[in-house]
Amino acid sequence: MTLEAVDVVIVGGGAAGWSAALAAAQSPASVALFEKLPESGGSSALSGGCLAFAGTDLQAQNGVSDSPEQLFRDLIEVGHHENDPALVQTYCDAQLATYDWLKGAGVRFSPVIETASGQSVPRVHTVDPADMVRMLKAAALATGRVTYQAQEPVAGLMIDESGGVTGVRLEDDKLVSATKAVILASGGFAKNPELIERYAPQYLEAVFVAGAGSQGDGLRMGTELGADLCDMTHIKGTFGKHPTDETNDHSLQAVYKGAIAVNQDGQRFVNESISYKLLGDAVMAQPWHTGYQILDQGIFDTGDDRVRILDFGRRLEEGLFYVGETLEDLARQIEIEADVLVETVRRYNSYVETGQDPEFGRTHLVHTHGQLCKIEAGPFYAYPSTAVVFGTYCGLRIDCDTRVLRPDGSPIKGLFAAGEVTGGFHGAAYMTGSALGKAVVFGRIAGAQAAVS
Repeated sequence: MTLEAVDVVIVGGGAAGWSAALAAAQSPASVALFEKLPESGGSSALSGGCLAFAGTDLQAQNGVSDSPEQLFRDLIEVGHHENDPALVQTYCDAQLATYDWLKGAGVRFSPVIETASGQSVPRVHTVDPADMVRMLKAAALATGRVTYQAQEPVAGLMIDESGGVTGVRLEDDKLVSATKAVILASGGFAKNPELIERYAPQYLEAVFVAGAGSQGDGLRMGTELGADLCDMTHIKGTFGKHPTDETNDHSLQAVYKGAIAVNQDGQRFVNESISYKLLGDAVMAQPWHTGYQILDQGIFDTGDDRVRILDFGRRLEEGLFYVGETLEDLARQIEIEADVLVETVRRYNSYVETGQDPEFGRTHLVHTHGQLCKIEAGPFYAYPSTAVVFGTYCGLRIDCDTRVLRPDGSPIKGLFAAGEVTGGFHGAAYMTGSALGKAVVFGRIAGAQAAVS
């Protein structure tokens, strides 16, 4: 049974899907969006609500000088030059207009946060992520060109004799024809143990926090048609998740405010300024896959309760920090030999004084931004930290128009993809705000391109 045809069919109702729906409807095109869960939002709504934009009015109001060129350099450096420079350039060229477009859809941004993973200047713009998805959804539906069905899983893609995509098949075997294109915006596969074991066995013992629909549906649909995959070896967990707390899904990034990371032996094990995805790799290699973020009162006071990853006060109220008037007292509480922790902190403070860290080469708070500070004024704090996998950050290879590509570089006719289901953009690591930013920037591009394909 074939339902009434629409111009564009979208699979998935997270930030990428609703960005695509709004952009396609504005083109204008008729759109049908299918979400497998009872509510749209997906992993986007569960995220920290950070988006990486450069050259915005909020930055200017805070005296921050930034540019698309500087953003490009940072993204390439953080990705260890393993990301697709063309995709990165596309993001940098489109991100400022997308920021304004989001504001036009009713999305509200909080002030730019000072330090975050991979930043050379403050550029993380924060939102309530669930509210952002709701705003995009409301704006898309208000066009009158978008139909939306929740609890409607897409089982597969329809193809014609040439192998081009012509629509989707729902789980009840109903067919929905797309006269122009299908956009896969179905998220990653962090909730699929089989795929995690295949592509990231080193993270099997990590904590996983993602939308329940993150089962790899889009990955499967694309590869069934011969789509190429990329970045599959770069699945990373985020450092900073409390290993036993089940009430707070988000990581805490005290290291980017000046804390150090130590293992159960009381020793630093990493340059704390690198991407928190690489910090995730490092902590998974430690005993019990766990470490501690060690900080003093001065660092604690720089927390920001507006930003989930920097909300130190809330974690303290929830009893998640260990607190000691002295380092010796703190060490006893976390069962580390006191003299070892004291010596580790003393040694690190000497590195701050000299500006040289011969152990790990740390020179800034985060990436190339922020001046290091000593850990010396009690009380002292320890935050237990492991890695949490929020997303898989890899998947279908796309071009700059978000067309899904085969291994030979040819596009699969009628098939586009955006958001976490795609690879190529992040490379080997991750900049704060680039995942949610990628969802809205490439979602918008996908919608606009699909509407005219």
